[in-house]
Amino acid sequence: MIQGSETAGRPGTGDAEGGGRLGTADEETGGDETLADAFRSVARMLRETSQETLAPWDINPSQFRALRVLNHHGAMRLSDLSVRLHIAPRSATEVVDALESRGLVERRPDPRDRRATLAELTAQGTGVLRAIRAARGTEAERVFDRLSPADREHLARILRQLQS
Repeated sequence: MIQGSETAGRPGTGDAEGGGRLGTADEETGGDETLADAFRSVARMLRETSQETLAPWDINPSQFRALRVLNHHGAMRLSDLSVRLHIAPRSATEVVDALESRGLVERRPDPRDRRATLAELTAQGTGVLRAIRAARGTEAERVFDRLSPADREHLARILRQLQS
């Protein structure tokens, strides 16, 4: 059980960072994992699960994010894609090159500016994205099924609060 901020920074808690500590189960094992450590551990587990889920399609997380952005926003210039992905333009070019070589994305001239090129999701790319989303949903259910519906709601609320 993770203790809240009522112990944060209190002398004798061993929590100078104010991150909270794991409760009795952790203390029994002699650990001193902070709330931040627990969060990082779960995030790492989710990243690893995500990479395992993407492996059958030989898609990496950056490529998956690019497929999602193109699906959501439609055809766009690679410079706009790089901004949306928060990566360098050269990296966006490499991501699109990899996806294009597999028939998941295609490049075409921008009708408004013939000097520019747009990247667009293909029908095959849409199908792969749909299949990955289904697999990722199943993996997420397996991870979060350990929580009660009320705990999932609380976690979602807390995470939204931390994001703002």
